[in-house]
Amino acid sequence: MDQHNSSGTPQSLVIPMQGTAGAGEQSTVRPVTRAERIKSIDTIRGVALLGILMMNIPGFGINWDFWNSILTGPRAGKDYYTFAIVFVFFEGTMRGLFSMLFGAGMVLFMQNKHELPGRPTVAEYYYRRLLWLVLFGVINAFVLLWPGDILFFYGLCGMLLFAFRKLSPKWLVVIALTCVAFGMVKKQWDWNETREKRESYTEAMAAKKEKKELTPEQQGAIKMWTEMEKSQKPDTAITNENLRKMQSGYGTIFTYFIPRNAGGEIWYMYNEVWDLLVMMFLGMALYLWGFFSNRLRTSTYVMWLLIGYGIGVPIAWAIFDKGFMSFGRMGLYADSWSSSHMVFAEFRRILITIGHASLVMLIFRSGIIPWLMRALANVGQMAFTNYLMQSILCTLFFYGYGLGYYNKLKFHQLYYVVFAVWIFQLIFSSIWLRYFRFGPFEWLWRSLTYWKKQPMKL
Repeated sequence: MDQHNSSGTPQSLVIPMQGTAGAGEQSTVRPVTRAERIKSIDTIRGVALLGILMMNIPGFGINWDFWNSILTGPRAGKDYYTFAIVFVFFEGTMRGLFSMLFGAGMVLFMQNKHELPGRPTVAEYYYRRLLWLVLFGVINAFVLLWPGDILFFYGLCGMLLFAFRKLSPKWLVVIALTCVAFGMVKKQWDWNETREKRESYTEAMAAKKEKKELTPEQQGAIKMWTEMEKSQKPDTAITNENLRKMQSGYGTIFTYFIPRNAGGEIWYMYNEVWDLLVMMFLGMALYLWGFFSNRLRTSTYVMWLLIGYGIGVPIAWAIFDKGFMSFGRMGLYADSWSSSHMVFAEFRRILITIGHASLVMLIFRSGIIPWLMRALANVGQMAFTNYLMQSILCTLFFYGYGLGYYNKLKFHQLYYVVFAVWIFQLIFSSIWLRYFRFGPFEWLWRSLTYWKKQPMKL
């Protein structure tokens, strides 16, 4: 547990002054040292980093048509139960936890850093750090060939956070909830448009059955809805083409991913960026309240564990059972529900994410499995390296230019790979940090940020 000074600031965050004691001294802007790290934050970050692979692994290793076999097949079997568990408990929540810690990390980066005359400002270091992160995201997507990269978006969203760095926690929560509300309204708006299209289609089909002459608008309504339903069914030609490409060499996959990744980044920034900002603002607030630095009462963590899981999990099951499992039956779903279940997805994600964080904090402060907590903290301390390592390991295992296991495993078997990567990263991180101060990519990122080679060996 971190020690605290009388002001409530974690002692591990106070950067030592340089030179002899004096009232006019200033601390330099430099990376946080190993001794200054907050282990509880590293531990939660380690959990989030490993958990993210649970959601990413289908994108690495299985063809698109597997969704149809699970969503339209019998609700039984290893694939279905694995999918149900992963969706209800972990879908979006590990990324949410990682986003919260990113927001907390923004505060940590600037906390207790003072500027020196003739040196770059804290803001300059901050934005330099994020610009390099954007570049690493581009490399992850277009060189390491992972289309699900998140670093690119984190770098861009992090640039917005700077303007809110001095707000109190309660206002940060207000902004986060405003983002939630905006996202919910947008999703409901989209759903209302979908239902209007469905109603137009139903009316046009009724007129067609009565053998009335259809207007151009009615013909367009039938065509539009038919195409929408068709888009929810796997296109054999497209899925076969994707399978062929993914089992090819590096050059083929690289060329294949250029328009796919570019389009995906534009779509995500327009449609889903709000879910990142929500969690980042919440993470800033929770850090300032002492949630992540192990400063709250045990009863508070228990309360949020019960609230997060008690409310969030039932909502998640309803979204999965009634909403997501209706994929491919859009017409029946639109006729049955005036509001899409996905409208409440962000609310559910916040609750379960806080539940996950509370559970980790309770285990961390209990000290019942210290060896695992230390190993997870090591993974979290090397989160940047481990994130990119997951891209490297999984693409080499699944893609055609590696071992070529793409689409050769069943859905539940993908998680054998996940467990293997987890074990490797837990062991690798622990061994690496016995000899080095940072992970290799952390070292590179810090050296680029401060434009100075950082010390690596202990």
